[in-house]
Amino acid sequence: MKQAQFRVSENEERVHCTLQKEGQGRPTSKAVQSAIVMDLARALGIEADNHAKLSEQVKLLKTDLASSNSLAERRVLMSLERIMDNWTVQPATSEWNSDFDFEEDAQMSPFKNFLCPLTKEVMKDPVVLESSQNYERTAIEYWFRRCIEDARDPTCPVTGQVLKSTEMKPNIGLAGAIEEWVSRNIEIQLKSAVQCLSENQPPVDSVEWVLDVIYKISEEHPSNRYRVRHAGVVLLMVKVLRNCSKSMGTHMRGKALMTLLSMAKDEESKNIMLGEGITRLAIHSLIGSSEKEKEYAVKLLLEFSRDEAYCTKIASEKGALVLLSSMAGNLEHPALSNLAEEVLKQMERVEDNVQHLAAAGRFEPLLSRLCEGTDDVKIEMARIMGRMTLTNSSKEQIARKCAKTLVQLLSKPEGRAPSLQALCNLSVLDDNATILVDSAVIPALTDILFENQDDSELKELATSIVANIVQHPGQWELASIDNRGHSMQSETTVFRLLGLLAHVSPQCQVSVLRILYGIASSPQASESVLTHIKSGDGIKTIIPFLEHPEVEHRINAFRLTRILSGTFGEDLANELKPADKLPLFKDKLLDNQSTDGERSDAACILANLPLSEDEVKTVLGSSFVRWTVVTLKDRLRSTSWRTTRSSSCLEEGLLGLLLHFTQSPDLQTVSVVKEHSLMNIFREQLNFRLKPRVKQLAALGLKNLSESRRTLISTGDLEVQLSHGFCSSLVFMCGKGPPELPVCAIHNVSCEEDNQFCLLRSNCIKPLVDLLTDEDTNVQIAAVEALSTLVIDTSNNFKRAVDELELLGVVEAAITLFTEVRPGILQERLLWMIERILRVESDINRHSLNQSLVRALVEAFKHGNANAKGYAQDALTNLKQLSGVSGKNSSQSRPRRGESSREVVIRTMVMLKKMNGRVR
Repeated sequence: MKQAQFRVSENEERVHCTLQKEGQGRPTSKAVQSAIVMDLARALGIEADNHAKLSEQVKLLKTDLASSNSLAERRVLMSLERIMDNWTVQPATSEWNSDFDFEEDAQMSPFKNFLCPLTKEVMKDPVVLESSQNYERTAIEYWFRRCIEDARDPTCPVTGQVLKSTEMKPNIGLAGAIEEWVSRNIEIQLKSAVQCLSENQPPVDSVEWVLDVIYKISEEHPSNRYRVRHAGVVLLMVKVLRNCSKSMGTHMRGKALMTLLSMAKDEESKNIMLGEGITRLAIHSLIGSSEKEKEYAVKLLLEFSRDEAYCTKIASEKGALVLLSSMAGNLEHPALSNLAEEVLKQMERVEDNVQHLAAAGRFEPLLSRLCEGTDDVKIEMARIMGRMTLTNSSKEQIARKCAKTLVQLLSKPEGRAPSLQALCNLSVLDDNATILVDSAVIPALTDILFENQDDSELKELATSIVANIVQHPGQWELASIDNRGHSMQSETTVFRLLGLLAHVSPQCQVSVLRILYGIASSPQASESVLTHIKSGDGIKTIIPFLEHPEVEHRINAFRLTRILSGTFGEDLANELKPADKLPLFKDKLLDNQSTDGERSDAACILANLPLSEDEVKTVLGSSFVRWTVVTLKDRLRSTSWRTTRSSSCLEEGLLGLLLHFTQSPDLQTVSVVKEHSLMNIFREQLNFRLKPRVKQLAALGLKNLSESRRTLISTGDLEVQLSHGFCSSLVFMCGKGPPELPVCAIHNVSCEEDNQFCLLRSNCIKPLVDLLTDEDTNVQIAAVEALSTLVIDTSNNFKRAVDELELLGVVEAAITLFTEVRPGILQERLLWMIERILRVESDINRHSLNQSLVRALVEAFKHGNANAKGYAQDALTNLKQLSGVSGKNSSQSRPRRGESSREVVIRTMVMLKKMNGRVR
């Protein structure tokens, strides 16, 4: 049987080839798709506008190809379905229809010949081909290009006719008719838009329709924008956006901003928007909830920012620059970030915006002008910087980039004040001190301070900057302040600073006091500065400021005096006592109106001053002890573990004041100590881990009280206290004495429980032993000194005392610490204590086997100071490691006559070697 053969027409072949190429996924357009459908309809003998028939044929084709395994055929089918879906979309002419009844039947739908066969839209530039068919110029041009790409002859999509020429002639008549139709409909729609927007609360749907229509007019018929403006629609749109912003929602606000952005291309419309406050509305939309609203708000601001005058208006709006800067730095939305950055760059061109931009955290315009501008510009930028409130990060950024420029401006008379204001602003940040010092600011500032400058304002600024720089240790300690090599802590500088106090303004006096305090509190410069202050009669100069009527003067004078009292307490007392100024500090402490800083410093000063027994009684008085104890307890309860400077200083000062009452064991003091349980108070302070000075003072207080116990026993005052106390009352009332108290292992006399002079009965030994492992050496020394009071008396039953200390862990802790410490005061104190412990003969053999102890004693004997060597030699003699009488401090325990220290060491090492051999 012969196979049936079907002849494929040229049009069918062309359609098939076109669909194959479309199936390959190349870019296409609606015009090309329309032309393909027209070719397909002709091949099938169907009218191109018969959508239902065409769709039916596509379904049949889909059924035929359902079982096909050909990838090419499936692609053709998919391409065809996509083309048909786009083709069935109705012409986009509904925008011209409204639901308003204004001027009934006046609206005209477009005639069929107004629509391009390819795009199905009203033509803007109609052209006619040799086939007499009209098309939109851009649509038919695209079709012709596709024909050339497919290597086929250009055809007329509607007729299918192969064209001999692709010439396109403008259809002027049709274009005019379309223009008249467009103009008529624009007029109708503008009237409807005005009617809608003029209502008090226009419906949201109606507003959206108006926005769509106006946007279409503006974008598709830009020459008619003036008609929109003349109709008052621009003004009405801005008012609706302002009055109905909340009810519109973010979607509608975004659409309104998009429409206004399109209309802003008309200059007069832009001016109307500006007059109606569109700037503020756009800025408010920068925090909108949708990206579209933000996008069109930024685009609108960008459109307006091309005008320099408008840039100033944006910058003056509250929050505008902050929002734009935040958006520019948000990399999560790069499109918005780039738009905001572009707006900010437009604004940077305007000189008046520099300050506003800097206030929003955008410092580059200011910094670039400050570093690269003319002298006048630099001075103006410095003036702006001096008035600004800056964050810490911005202060550091500016200092790193512009500090040298600001220092250079100090050499110009007209730039001196603005530069000083800016530097003062930057110097408040502690981290900027090093940057400013490296920029050679101190020589320039001291030149203003010490040279003949009549301008007090300049001196005030200069002293304030220097005071800020020296508040903390740093580079300033090594910097020279002049070409003669003087430093801030040099004698010349200190003398000149003291001299300034008598001649400068009150504000400048405060800064000078701050400078003196700063350099005097520096660990590296403190010793020399305090010496210079003393030698320059500075103590006498500073004392009057302690009673200055202004708070700032008093605060800084008290702070400086506190540091002086720690080193030159006796000299300070010699100046204060003749003028009867000692009560000043007590009064300051008791005055609740004084600042915490003043009270803290007053307590420390009074604690550091050397007071006689009579002065303790007359100036302080026993009643003052009660106030001190109550205040100390209240402070400890309220501050808990806080370590602010004022709270720490007050606690240290109060403890120091109590120390005054522990240094004279007369009967009145004994009574005060017992009444207020001072030993218990000192013991409680040993637990403050974050306050080494508090622990040191508490340990010293325990030491003083423990020493007083020995004094009371030796002078017989103990018996006096007992005979006149509670026990004597019992004898009188009952006719017999009280029960006998147990004998204290330390003092070899009776010590009642919680005795305020006995470390053992007051349970103070264990806390002191714990301090031997403290990280602060001064705390360790104080603890050793307190524990050493337990081994002062080696005569009466000393072995019992050492055995008790052994049980409490004192001996082991002291020996362990001694084997670890380096030569110094701590080693000397430990040696004194250990040497006395080693006098107990029953324990000598055990300790002599402790090689770490013996080696440490030998090292101390070799490398310690004179006292340490003597104690180490006696200890080694006690251990029978040196020739001599064990346990006795006789001449035999000293170097033999004519024997050098080196020979003693050699002899000791030989004995150690023999001992090690015996141990092994």
